Parts: sequence; structure tokens; C-alpha cells
Amino acid sequence: MLIVSGLYKTFNAGTVNQKEALKNLSLHVEKGDFVTVIGGNGAGKSTLLNCIAGVYPPDQGCIIIDGTNVTRLPEHKRAPVMGRVFQDPMMGTASDMGIEENLALAYRRGQRRGLKWGITSRERELYRTLLKTLDLGLEDRLSTKVGLLSGGQRQALTLLMAVLKKPKLLLLDEHTAALDPKTAEKVLVLTDHLVKEYDLTTLMVTHNMRDAIRHGNRLIMMHDGRIILDIKGEEKKKLTVEALINRFGRASGEDFAFDRALLS
Repeated sequence: MLIVSGLYKTFNAGTVNQKEALKNLSLHVEKGDFVTVIGGNGAGKSTLLNCIAGVYPPDQGCIIIDGTNVTRLPEHKRAPVMGRVFQDPMMGTASDMGIEENLALAYRRGQRRGLKWGITSRERELYRTLLKTLDLGLEDRLSTKVGLLSGGQRQALTLLMAVLKKPKLLLLDEHTAALDPKTAEKVLVLTDHLVKEYDLTTLMVTHNMRDAIRHGNRLIMMHDGRIILDIKGEEKKKLTVEALINRFGRASGEDFAFDRALLS
């Protein structure tokens, strides 16, 4: 479903602030894989997702999604085949619009715009049915402005909007990092449910080692713009935080120094 080959990305090239974010990175993701991505600050996790999404053009390399080379396609041209949820609950939704209006925008992603009646009664019933799966009572608040929702409710809605059109690829960029632990756990349970329900190919960046181990069928660890660990199957199921830290040390030759991940 996803082939990333020989990806390079440098920011502020030729200046004192030059930063090589990705260095000859390659990654193959099979259809239906749920890959968790972890690493320290500056490892290149978010840069990788942004290159896949089309936010940053790579300096070198190739990105193929479901057989189509999207390396030079702009972000909006990739939107029909991609869903994304950001770290900030304020992103991904329009705060001044109602819940049903936000869902309608997601439902019409990739379609031609025209002059016709707005949300139909049949469509509204679909939204109620989908919102019931969140178990947050939002199905009875279709006209409520999204800006009035809590962070957890908003992130759950954003997740639902991201999967509504069953994208080829779902990108989750630390989508629970801004939530309190209890709410974050609810959103992760919902994530597991929706990924399984829609049979989605997913990349989830997280700073939480336990979440990276518990969720998904494959774990990759990044360091200094490269993938240094790729763990899957039974090996991943038996993995512990301590073992992961030890393996990072052996693979990188350094101690894992990302306090946010160690304290989570």
C-alpha cells in the first residue's frame, strides 16, 4: 500500500541552521498494516508523515501509494486517498461549523462541488449512526458548533472524519498527545476499532512507548532521520519498554534520551 524509497529531506540547507531530517529512508507498508512510529525529538517522525502527506516535498526519493507515484503531487491532490489526524485537536475541523457540517465536508472529500441542496435527511441519519459508534452522545448534537466540544470529543470527531471515505492510508501524528491520559486511552481504543472496522493501512506516530507496543501489528523506531528498528508479529507482542530501550541503545550506539517518552 505504501512504498517509501530513498527519501532525503534537509531543512535550511546551506545555513548554520541546516538540519538533515531524513537520510535515505526506505519503508514498505503492506495493505492493512497498523504501524506505530516512535523515536526521540528530531528523529524525523513528523517529517516522514509530512512528506507522505505532501506537506513537504522530498529532496530525493520516491513515495508510492497503492501503485501510484505521488512524490511530486501537491497535498490537495493526495487528499482523496489519505486521512490524517493531527496532534492539536483544533486542527482537522472547522470550529465555527456544526458537527454535521464538518462531517459533510469530510463525506464530500474528492467530489466535484456543485449547486444543490445541502445535507439530506438520509445523509443526516448516516451521520447519527456513525456518531453513535463514538459513544459520546454527539449523535444528538448534530448542529452544535465543533468549537464548543471538549478536546477528546473533537479529536474523536476528527478521527471519524478522517476514516469516513475509507482512505488508502491513515496518518495519525501524535493524535492523543494533547489529551489527558484517560481521554487519550478512549481515543486510542476508538482508533483500534475504526482501523479494524474499515481495514485501514495506518501509520501512527506516538511519543508513548507503551502505546507504540500495545497498538498495531508493527513498530518502527527512528533515530537521526533513519529507521533503526523494525519489529513486527510475535516479536512485537512480546516486546517490553525496557527491551525496546535496550534495543535502541544497541542499534544507535546511544542512550535513549527522550524524557517525554520515558515518562509516559
